[in-house]
Amino acid sequence: MPTSAPIQWTTAARAVASLLIATYIVAVVLPPLAGPPPASALANRALQPFRPLVGALYLGHGYRFFAPDPGPGHSIRWIVERADGSQVSGSLPDRLADRPRLLYHRRFMIPEKIAPLVPPSDAPDEVRRAARADWLPLVKGLAGQLLERHDGARVELALVEHYLPAPEELIAAEQGGGGDPDTMADIVTPLGTFALAEAVLQ
Repeated sequence: MPTSAPIQWTTAARAVASLLIATYIVAVVLPPLAGPPPASALANRALQPFRPLVGALYLGHGYRFFAPDPGPGHSIRWIVERADGSQVSGSLPDRLADRPRLLYHRRFMIPEKIAPLVPPSDAPDEVRRAARADWLPLVKGLAGQLLERHDGARVELALVEHYLPAPEELIAAEQGGGGDPDTMADIVTPLGTFALAEAVLQ
């Protein structure tokens, strides 16, 4: 049985293939190192010439969303008021109620999508007004889903940025020490009160 001859690589072909492989590896490794903050300034500068390739191959994934420094987490607290005056409240995501785990993960992404669009409560009024056009449609959609699911007349929503303790604070807590409750508190940003017709009441 005849056997095919092995492919012979020339030195130039090996060099080109090695360069392409090295370029691809660099394009995979640099985006997680360059962002999101906190990130290395050197990695950000090194990424610049690779941005067209990273964009074309969709390599700019947020690996650092989970590790090694994910930043604070977010949730959305809600209170639904029904027509009879009764109330039901909850949080999105809900670690206990959102089952299976994939559902929790999908709902976990909702506040993380909204959070970067919402300026802090102490931001200048013009900044908050400009940003409102970006986050308000998403929040209204969420409000409509909550009202429909819980047969509500209106719903109050707030974005919560959960305090992320530093390793030193965790060690101090384990050793019986405590932190300043004012600096360790979650940051709550009201998003408004909405009716089923998605009209802003407050």
